[in-house]
Amino acid sequence: MAPDSASGKILITALADLGYELGRNLNFESRGALANVAKLPGLIAELTAAGARILVASGYPSAAAAKAAGIPTVIFLGAGDPVATGLVESWAHPGGVITGISDVAATLTVKRLELLKAVSPQLKRVAMLWNAQDRAMTLRYEASAATAKMQGIVVQALGVREPNDFNAAFAAMDSDKPDAILMVADSLTVLNRKRVFDYALARRLPAIYELDSFAREGGLMSYGADLHESLTRAASMVDRIFKGTRPGDIPFETPTRYLFVINLKTARAMGLEPTMDLLGLADDVIE
Repeated sequence: MAPDSASGKILITALADLGYELGRNLNFESRGALANVAKLPGLIAELTAAGARILVASGYPSAAAAKAAGIPTVIFLGAGDPVATGLVESWAHPGGVITGISDVAATLTVKRLELLKAVSPQLKRVAMLWNAQDRAMTLRYEASAATAKMQGIVVQALGVREPNDFNAAFAAMDSDKPDAILMVADSLTVLNRKRVFDYALARRLPAIYELDSFAREGGLMSYGADLHESLTRAASMVDRIFKGTRPGDIPFETPTRYLFVINLKTARAMGLEPTMDLLGLADDVIE
């Protein structure tokens, strides 16, 4: 994350509240792989060569590369189940150099499907988009799909591995139309989000996303962890590591605050009119 990005500003502010000041007792270096996982080891090597003591990162690929490099790391988003992926030994006692915050996909899927049903009561078939090259996101998809099937919903699996794969995913939906879309967030899907927004709008397909920024940028709805809360808690973990606590002794945590955001402008453009009950559940309604 860059210092002037939304995430960077939240993290720097949270660290400032803990006594860290840029240029005085805190240096902030940023790197981004733009979904090119092969670049991660080199980027982490650059950071360690520049004197980085702690990595604050999102996503399983970044965490796995950091683990291989042995650099203390705090994950604030998108790592999936850190035990299932082998990042840590247990949630309570991570061991090694990784700690942070992550959530439980199966639990969140129940809520996301409920929200989709609120705008599409006849929901029977959901297309799930995820990065099939990301182990954590594949496990996240599998947990989400299992939850959906338990609720009697047919899952259309649309794993993507590179930007060109989105065209094949769209073609698959054109030939076998789902009732809605659920997209799992990672660097690849984040970078291609507008293509999904545009497709869903053109086909009038209700879609729900994991990051609130997606709904603010034109997606229909989002339900996921409050990024501000997660980054603030990540900052407290960074503080503990700076003060001598080993990352492996800091329990992995789950978010405690989740946001539901709905874009009313997009809903109306799709011919949907969310009920007042649904709007009343929203933490934010984008007009």
